[in-house]
Amino acid sequence: MFGPPRAPGWPALLRDGDVLLRPYRRADADAWAGVRRDSEQWLAPWEPTPPGRWSTYNSTRAFHRLRRSHNRSAATGRSLPFAVVLADDGAERLVGQLIISNIVRRAFCSATVGYWVDHRAAGGGITPTALALAVDHAFGPGRLHRIEVNIRPENVASRRVVEKLRFREEAFHPRYLNIDGDWRDHIGYALTVEDVEPDGGLLARWHAVVAQRRQKSAGGVADQ
Repeated sequence: MFGPPRAPGWPALLRDGDVLLRPYRRADADAWAGVRRDSEQWLAPWEPTPPGRWSTYNSTRAFHRLRRSHNRSAATGRSLPFAVVLADDGAERLVGQLIISNIVRRAFCSATVGYWVDHRAAGGGITPTALALAVDHAFGPGRLHRIEVNIRPENVASRRVVEKLRFREEAFHPRYLNIDGDWRDHIGYALTVEDVEPDGGLLARWHAVVAQRRQKSAGGVADQ
C-alpha cells in the first residue's frame, strides 16, 4: 500500500560545516530541557508568554508534547521544524531550534520563521548559518516563495542576524504578540526567492559576508 504523500521539503537534514539542522528525536528531550532551563534569562524576554511556569513549560514532558505537535504539523505541510545542532566528529550538541511555520500555499506560498539559540552558543555564526540553510531549503524543496521574520525592536541581536543576511524591513506591527507577559511591538522583515537568486542562495550570501569580514581583519573575525 502507498502511504500518505510527504509534505514538500520534509523530512530533511541540512548542514553547513558543523551546523546541522534535523528533525527532533525522542532522545533530545533531556538536552532540550537542559538548554531551555539554562537559557531562561536569555530567552524569556523574546519568547511568547508561556501558559505557566518556565520550568514546567520547558520540561522533558513538555518536549515530548512539542515534538508530537511538530511532527503532526510537518506531516501536513504546515511547518518545517528543525533542531539546531553542532555536529563534530560524530558527536552532536543541541544548541537551538528553528521553525518555519504558518505555511500558506497556493497564490501566497509564504511562511514565518522563528528561532532561538543556547546563550552559550550565541555569537558564533550559528544562527545566521541555520537561518540561511533553512531559507534556501524552504525556497527549494519546500516550494515557498516568501519568508518573513518578526522581531521585537529591542532584540538587537536577532535583528542583526536578519540584517546581515539582508532581509528587507517591510513593516512595523504594534502590539503584535504577547511576549514576556505583555503585548509587544514587532518589526517585520522578509525575503522572496527572487531576492537571493542573484547570490546563488542565502547561504552563499552569508558565506560571502563572512569572507569579506575575514579579508578586512588581519586575524579573522568573530561572526555573531
